[in-house]
Parts: sequence; structure tokens; C-alpha cells
Amino acid sequence: MAALESGSPGSQSPQRSARTGTHSTNGTLLGISLQLAWRNLWRNKKRSLIMLAAISLGAWAMIFMPSLMRGMLNDSLQRSFDALPGQVQAHQKNYRLDSSIESSFLVPGAEQQALLSEAPVTHWVARIKLPAVLNSERESRAVQLIGLNYQRETQLDLKLVAGHWPADNSEMGLVIGSKLAERLETGLGKRVVLMSQGADGELAERGFRIVALYRSELGAGDERVIYLGLDAAQRFLKMPGKISELAFWGGADADSVADKHSETALLNYVRSVLDKQLEVLPWYELDPYLASMMGMLDAMIVIWILVVFIAMGFGLANTLLMAIFERVRELGLMIALGMPRAMVLVQLLLESLFMLMIGLAVGNALALLCVFAFRDGIDLSAFADAMAMAGVGSRLYPNLQFTDVALANVTVLVLGLATSLLPAWRASHYDPVQALSKD
Repeated sequence: MAALESGSPGSQSPQRSARTGTHSTNGTLLGISLQLAWRNLWRNKKRSLIMLAAISLGAWAMIFMPSLMRGMLNDSLQRSFDALPGQVQAHQKNYRLDSSIESSFLVPGAEQQALLSEAPVTHWVARIKLPAVLNSERESRAVQLIGLNYQRETQLDLKLVAGHWPADNSEMGLVIGSKLAERLETGLGKRVVLMSQGADGELAERGFRIVALYRSELGAGDERVIYLGLDAAQRFLKMPGKISELAFWGGADADSVADKHSETALLNYVRSVLDKQLEVLPWYELDPYLASMMGMLDAMIVIWILVVFIAMGFGLANTLLMAIFERVRELGLMIALGMPRAMVLVQLLLESLFMLMIGLAVGNALALLCVFAFRDGIDLSAFADAMAMAGVGSRLYPNLQFTDVALANVTVLVLGLATSLLPAWRASHYDPVQALSKD
């Protein structure tokens, strides 16, 4: 009696014994449920394999297709940046409303240029960008004249098909698109007349020789954009030392589209260096359409995953229902022999969990294998014209992101178990007498 009152090691209260026995029983039942769930999964191998194939293909589609969508968007955005270009741009405040020569400003001085060569700025260029008219002997076209520093421009997505880039920025030679040359019925080495408004308010008009023809992969600017050396453009327009815009890139990953949605450090630094009269804006304010595309893609991927899962979820629920209907007597017998209804529910959910995990493992492996296999790009040159209209190149590179993989796997596991919950709950609440009387 004293031992019991003092709580000696050899004593144990009835309540503690009961709890220990309950924990032991629950652990045993869980182990049995795990074994039964795994064995029951393979009782009908053909049906299980078909369902596993469906889950695997669904998981593959949820992961690989978004990687193609992101690859397509990244390619389109990258090319848009090459045409924009720059993560941050600076203009006169009224330039976006009126891109005329009155909106020009002086090139930054030596002190400012030194500051703009420091981090977080990794590269910057100055340009003249004005409307003009190009005349050949037979035709005339409204074009956009871009005066640039050929040596500093590294972002232009242009391929010369004839001629050569001017040797220096003062050479009075034009680089025009091959499609524009066809429209004007002119060609390499021919003389054309360029007209635009000069800084003095008078019409600037001069003959230029075509020194090169270019073709961009997308062909978007081939008929409307022409290039002239920055010094030559300033002399032609009578605006020495003046430009229309400054473009900036920053960060070690400046060429990565995924990093171009956050430019706060670069933006603040450029604003602190440049004249306060200039308007300094990030790319997502200069072109809101590009920014909206990135947000829209995330929504599209979520919708795609849900659509694929809905199609897969019906098959999963149907498979589980068929498995339950075939085992009504068995489930009733288990309940009659004393298995807790909760453990019956757990066993059926475990069957679904095993199926989902195996299917996801195979689907993930297939998706990763496909991404690796197409790491050098998918050749879509047969659809080049259609791809160009969509702003995408003829080679598509998958872009797999961990967030997409995690989203697909979590969605399948959570919603898959939720889909299986109702059939499993109904099965765990069978009346043993009625279940055993089933034929």
C-alpha cells in the first residue's frame, strides 16, 4: 500500500495502463492498416496500373506544360526587353506623350557617367529615338530612327543579312530591315533620303547610303525601325550632345527575365544620380502589358493544374468507389470483428495516398526527364511565322521552376485525398449486418 502511495517504480496506475494499452493497440492497428492498404492496392493490378498511369500523366502535364508556358513567356519577355530595352529608362517627362525632338536632353556629364558605371548599374546606353520618313526612288515609309552607339549596344536581337555595321558612330550610313528594303524597292548600297524634324525646328533632310540590311528573328521591327550611329544622328538632326533616352541594366542576373520584376535598388540609384527633371521609370511602368503577362501566367498555371486534376480526380474517385463496392462484405466483417471505423477510414485513405505518391513519383520523373531531354530547346521552325506573330522565337526552351513542381504535387496530394475522403467515410460507416448480407 505504501508503495502504491509513494508511486514506486514497480507500481502503475490503472489509468496509465489503459492509456499504454490504447497506444499499443492503435499502433498495431495502424501497422495493420498500412499493410492491408498496400496489399489491397495490388488486388486488382490492372485497375491500379491504369489509375497510376492516369495520375502519372496528369502530374507530368501539371509540371512539364507549365515549364513550356514559362519558357515561351520568358522568350517573349526577353525579346521585348531587347526591343524596349533596359530594366530602367530615363526620358524627359513629356517624352512618352510626345516623342519629338523637343523632348531631348543633354548626355550625362563625366561625373554622372562615372557614378553610372558603379553598382548596382552594370551597363547603360544612350540613344536618340525619333519618328522620321524614309524615301527611296519609288516609295516612302514612316519609320522610327534610332541613333545608337554600336559598340555599347549588346542587347539588339538583329542579324545582318547583307553589308556590315558602320565602323564608327559618325559614319553616315543607314542600317535598315530587309523587309523595309523590299517595301521601298531598294537594297544594299543604294541611296535613300531620310527626313525628320531638326533641333532648330526646320526639316532635316539628307541622303544616306544603305550599308547593311538586318533581319530580326521575330521580324517585328524590320519594316519600321532603322539605325544610324549616334554621332551621325546628332549631326544630322543638329542636336550635338543631346539624346532621347538612357537605358540601364543592373545586377548579376540582369539578363534573367525572372529577375526583372524587381528593380527597386537600380531604380532608386539611377534616380539619385540623374537630373531630377528626368523621368526615370522601371520597365513594368513603361510597358504594363509585359508586367501583366507575368501575373497572368501564374494564374494560367493554377487554372491548368486544377483542370488537369479535375479530369484526374474523377478517375481517382471512381477507382476508389469500385474498390469499395467490391469489398462491402470484407469491410463489414472488419467492423463486426471490432476494427474501429476510424481505422477503416484511415486504411482506405492510405490506399489513395499510396496510389497518389507512386503516380506523383513517376510523373515527376517523366517531367524532369522531358525538361532535361529538351534542355537545348524544341525546334519550332516549321511554325516560325505563327510563333513570330506571338512574339516568340522558333526555338522553345522549357523553364522549370520549383514553385510549379511544389504546387502540382501539393495540389494532387491534398485534393486527391479530399476527393477520396467521401467514399472512404461512407465505407467506414457501413452497418456490419447489412454489409455482411450483401451478395
